[in-house]
Amino acid sequence: MSDTRSAAWDDYSKSKPQRRTTNAKGETTWFNWTQYADHGPGAEVLALQPGDTVLDLGCGSGGNAAHLATLGMTAVGVDLSPKQLAKAHERWPEVHGMELHQGDALAYLGETFTVFDAIYSVFGAAWFTDPGLLLPIVHANLKPGGVFAFSQRPPVEGCYGCQASYIPRGADEDPAVVKRWDYPSETWASMLKEYGFEDVTAELTDAPAVGGRRIGTLLVRGVRCAV
Repeated sequence: MSDTRSAAWDDYSKSKPQRRTTNAKGETTWFNWTQYADHGPGAEVLALQPGDTVLDLGCGSGGNAAHLATLGMTAVGVDLSPKQLAKAHERWPEVHGMELHQGDALAYLGETFTVFDAIYSVFGAAWFTDPGLLLPIVHANLKPGGVFAFSQRPPVEGCYGCQASYIPRGADEDPAVVKRWDYPSETWASMLKEYGFEDVTAELTDAPAVGGRRIGTLLVRGVRCAV
């Protein structure tokens, strides 16, 4: 199963260009939760300090992790796609404090001995992993008071639970199929509380007012209870 999903995300990587050299502010690294450039909140969502250790589940080509590393954090990224990780190494060769691992998010969380100050996922593994499996192991790998946050597209009304995502693979091939999990905001909030998170928020960030796209970004955040 992992090999099939890995190949699917390798195919996906072909359609994604490298992150820009600079953003609209002229910054060479930055954090982006949404699918829109120069839009939405930044790394402050994670409430990190220099020296903290943070995990990116489904880090892709590493742009968010690279930004956190430049801020003085130890940024660990895990991704199924070797091609995405190759793009990360190519794009960020001189960034210190960033560790990248190829593999499944659940498997990595089950094997690591690191307890993180924050764990996050931006349109990544938190969207494509059964929350009944992911949330308890994320909780177990977070320090008390640590933040777990993830972003994804909001669900289509009435289309909740495990859904199919189709990833194009080429003109002569059927698309790859991967599973994703969609829920309304109140359901995500309830699930995080059930698995031991507090101060939970699940909010929609609207799309930018310019342009024709109107699908916003669902950003879910919780804090591991201190006890």
